[in-house]
Amino acid sequence: VLYIARTSEKDPHFGVVKLNKILYYADFNAYRRLGHSITGAEYRKLNEGPAPREMVSMRKTMLDSQSAVIESRPFFNTVQQRIIAVKDPDVSVFSAKEMAIIDETISVLWNMSARQASELSHTEIGWKVARPGETIPYQTAWLSSEPIPQEAEEYWREVAGSNAK
Repeated sequence: VLYIARTSEKDPHFGVVKLNKILYYADFNAYRRLGHSITGAEYRKLNEGPAPREMVSMRKTMLDSQSAVIESRPFFNTVQQRIIAVKDPDVSVFSAKEMAIIDETISVLWNMSARQASELSHTEIGWKVARPGETIPYQTAWLSSEPIPQEAEEYWREVAGSNAK
């Protein structure tokens, strides 16, 4: 969280909602590519998209240890809650591949507002199938919400039909 906050200091759209999406996408992309998440966090379905269950306790720990502060900023018609890293993040806990995934995720979401990042997360199959407050299984990282091309659907129906005989 400290690394993402420090790296995202100049992103005008960065706030806690966007932080949640960066964490979600970094973890689920790591699970897909590396076979494990980066943080080990459990994500639940909220109205604004996936969020780590542990976020409230993580924020409290960072504030209590004075590693970070929360800054409230007016942002259009709302107030943006930003986590500001006070202490330098310890990146030695991440592998080079994990750091690359985190940096890539920050880069991909950089120009998105929190609303756009939330809307993007609503296209994820894991978010779609979970009930409000329910855990989004990491295994859903392997599933696509893209429609199946008609040719592929016809092919697999043929395969299924020939195997049923």
